Amino acid sequence: MNFTIEQRDQSSSARAGCITTSRGPVKTPVFMPVATRAAIKALTFKDLEEINFDMVLSNTYHLYIRPGTEVLQEAGGLHRFMNYGKPILTDSGGFQVFSLSDLCKVFPDGVEFRSHLDGSKHFFTPEKVLDIQKVIGSDIMMVLDQCTEYPISDDKALAAVTRTLHWAERSMVHWKNNFDRDKQGLFAIIQGGVFKHLRKECAERLMEMDYPGYAIGGLSVGEPKESYMEITEYTLSLLPDFKPRYMMGVGSPLEILYAVKNGVDMFDCVMPTRIARNGTLFTNRGRINIKAARYEKDFSPLDDLCECYVCRNFTKSYLRHLFRAGEIASLIYFTFHNLFFMKSFMREIRGSIISGNFSETCKKWDNVY
Repeated sequence: MNFTIEQRDQSSSARAGCITTSRGPVKTPVFMPVATRAAIKALTFKDLEEINFDMVLSNTYHLYIRPGTEVLQEAGGLHRFMNYGKPILTDSGGFQVFSLSDLCKVFPDGVEFRSHLDGSKHFFTPEKVLDIQKVIGSDIMMVLDQCTEYPISDDKALAAVTRTLHWAERSMVHWKNNFDRDKQGLFAIIQGGVFKHLRKECAERLMEMDYPGYAIGGLSVGEPKESYMEITEYTLSLLPDFKPRYMMGVGSPLEILYAVKNGVDMFDCVMPTRIARNGTLFTNRGRINIKAARYEKDFSPLDDLCECYVCRNFTKSYLRHLFRAGEIASLIYFTFHNLFFMKSFMREIRGSIISGNFSETCKKWDNVY
């Protein structure tokens, strides 16, 4: 894996770059749609290929639980299993372990949890999480970290940072000794809640370990918008300029714009697909709730500035009818449109950085959203 910066914005920290992997380039800033269980809900990979994302994200925890590493091993890895040839990033599953399991116990060497499917007991260590991702064949892997909720006390946040750093040290050793580092990159995750001193300690210690890339975790989990912005900007100011920066779990247009402005290169979030399944759609003129009565006889396109299949062929009235009638087609169309919007949105951001018009692009979307 290699990262190069191709162009910088003169009025902010935004940059356009490229992550080169063995399965192809990933142009940044990039949004990665979430294929949690090796599929994007309500969408086929044929649709995904049409939208033409550079990379998708899958989840280590869910793939470990089902179909399991044995199946993935015999299939030849996740790419062959789901017949997808482009790069895949897998998160470590740490967030799911802490959020889905009612019985989760943290130990110095790992975390014990029960499956959300059948209650069976499992144990994740930093090394085991990487071994699972090795079977998956991820192009970029994430370390096991301890996720924190909001609000959280300073003491508990410190304990999570200490454990995250310890696990990151073990992960680095295991990766160096047992992996083809050219084919499988590894990112560390910066924790620390909304406490600047903990973010600083975590970032500085992780940078000493010299990871290929760094992710910011533990934000967009319910903290006030002001805290999100302040901690995002502060944490990014600590990170090395020449390595990719990944903001985990952020997917709304304005949050992405703010993060790009401060130097973030990578994003993932279930938001665009989740709100699509609830009838909420991103458009070039703002959000639309297709359930609203005012669209019953609105025979205009969903988004007259969008070139996707849905907007070129169907009216708001028809799409509203499909959703209210409970037709599966509505979920497919809405998901396709929202992901097409995200791809177009990121392409516009990247293009504006390269052309020197990023500040104008920010003003445009600030007015829309």
